Amino acid sequence: MADVLPYKPRAGEIPTDPGVYRFRDAEGRVLYVGKAKNLRQRLSNYFAPLRTLHERTRRMVTTAASVEWTVVPTDVDSLQLEYMWIKEFDPPFNVRYKDDKSYPFMAVTLGDEAPRVIVTRNHRIPGARYFGPYPKVWAVHDTIDLMVKAFPIRTCSDASYKRAMQTGRPCFPGQIGKCGGPCSMTVTIEEHRAMVDDFVAFMAGGDERFTKELTKRMLAASAAMDYEAAAKYRDKLSAIEAVLGKSALVLAADEDADLFGIAEDELAAAVQQFVIRGGRVRGVRAMTIEKEIDITTAELVDQVLQRAYGEAADVPRRILVPALPDDALELELWLRERRGKKVEIAVAQRGQRAELMRNATLNAQQALIRHKTRRTSDYIARTQALTDLQEALELEEAPLRIECFDISHLGGTNVVASMVVFEDGLPRKDQYRSFNIPETTDDTDSMYQVLRRRLAYLDRPELEAGPEIALAEEATELSTDPVVQGKKKPRFAYPPQLLLVDGGKPQVEAAARALRDAGHTEIAVCGIAKRLEEIWLPGEDFPVILPRTSESLYLLQRLRDEAHRFAIVHQRKKRKRDISTVLTEVPGLGASRIRTLLKHFGSVTALRAAQPGEIEEVPGIGPVLAQNIHTHLSTR
Repeated sequence: MADVLPYKPRAGEIPTDPGVYRFRDAEGRVLYVGKAKNLRQRLSNYFAPLRTLHERTRRMVTTAASVEWTVVPTDVDSLQLEYMWIKEFDPPFNVRYKDDKSYPFMAVTLGDEAPRVIVTRNHRIPGARYFGPYPKVWAVHDTIDLMVKAFPIRTCSDASYKRAMQTGRPCFPGQIGKCGGPCSMTVTIEEHRAMVDDFVAFMAGGDERFTKELTKRMLAASAAMDYEAAAKYRDKLSAIEAVLGKSALVLAADEDADLFGIAEDELAAAVQQFVIRGGRVRGVRAMTIEKEIDITTAELVDQVLQRAYGEAADVPRRILVPALPDDALELELWLRERRGKKVEIAVAQRGQRAELMRNATLNAQQALIRHKTRRTSDYIARTQALTDLQEALELEEAPLRIECFDISHLGGTNVVASMVVFEDGLPRKDQYRSFNIPETTDDTDSMYQVLRRRLAYLDRPELEAGPEIALAEEATELSTDPVVQGKKKPRFAYPPQLLLVDGGKPQVEAAARALRDAGHTEIAVCGIAKRLEEIWLPGEDFPVILPRTSESLYLLQRLRDEAHRFAIVHQRKKRKRDISTVLTEVPGLGASRIRTLLKHFGSVTALRAAQPGEIEEVPGIGPVLAQNIHTHLSTR
């Protein structure tokens, strides 16, 4: 592979002005659109030596055949042009969004003569004002039912409205008190429009004004002994309070903000947008993002904000994000043009905002997990993943059984390994295994040891003679998973079609050496390097790069993550078991005092570092016993 791209512009050819650039392939298709405050400085990053580029960036620039740029007067202009071109060309290497279309919205059709409130998933109603999204359809209907008691606006269909206005007979919802529009023959179009304005203002966050006004009118009517009017105001006030009761106050009562929680890995991200009006969460919008080019969290926030507000009519006064984009000032100016007033972009760092950001981020993490596991749990997706793996790794058959190995240690000590098994793309937890690895601190040596021990079972005929003999010799050091503890181990002699190791080229070469030494070269092996999510094969100088949307890459990621999780679980159990065993050797220290000690210090490290005087502070521990504990731990 040449280290210099043939279409690299000549030195000094790229201007230093702000602008927008486009990479195109040989057919002229736009592959990637980006913006820069300094075009020369930004583009020079793409034309660095190819070996220094992020693997996925290298794939983009080598796929491209040309680059072009457009100079603009200001940084804000470059932001606007970038957004317009991304919408126009939909470049495959820019981040790609998938909105959660399952959420319904409440919409008020302000473009109609007599606006009505409806439940809809259509985001293109002319002149409509949207509120939400809501988690379920029934949640929108409940809110509307409560709201029309306080603000009786139209709910009937356009056909019912038109028929009622032509015939002079109220629409059916109006006859039963469910529609308050002009078609009910109780209000004029002008009066109805005023109620619609109040409805919209309340939903947009003006709840304090309405509660105070209704309370004032109710008390005035009661003082004038107009109890019928006072009862109507009371019912409206109860309806408003019921709506407010469904949404807790999360920020100050006058706070209007959008908060974005983001969870991401190398290939995908999930975003949770909390829509906060009047200090209350009025809706939650979710989206998943597929990434191709390596971008930072700040750059991702930049793209998310452009997506969220590129065509939005409702831009709040404050936008809270997990990381501040480099062009935050330009984004604020761009958003100010849309809102007509000042917009602030800030990081939620402390207090209620930070707590809300943690909640949004937790929701995003769960959404990202669902996004990744949903694909591997689908039969068609699993089949596609295995087929893709067979083709990408040039295997003779689809890897119906894959075993993944991970090494975990604490600063070179307590080295353990895990093996997880997927068959037909699904986990087989009854066949998970854990290994203790003594006398080694090297990952590659640990990987070699573990694989030699696992492969040894393929050549032992007693495994086929009866499952009760299987793994008897290593029963104490193998599985710690509760799924298999206390049960007969399933036979361990079934060979995998693919061994996956967590790591890059060194770990893969160690695994390949273990296979050669064990005489099982018929088993394929590969490694997945976490930083770049690249797939390494033994003897290869360059990794295999699977497409970001590949089902096979999602399957390998899930295997790697599951192996890592299982290794950590085993290591924690082993550490707890080790320290408890050591402490039981101290005279006068029983199980109850051991639990008290570990609870008091919170960790084994803190207990080992404690002085006798600190240990003596634990209830039930005297000076002699404290000294014995300290001496015993210091010598172990």
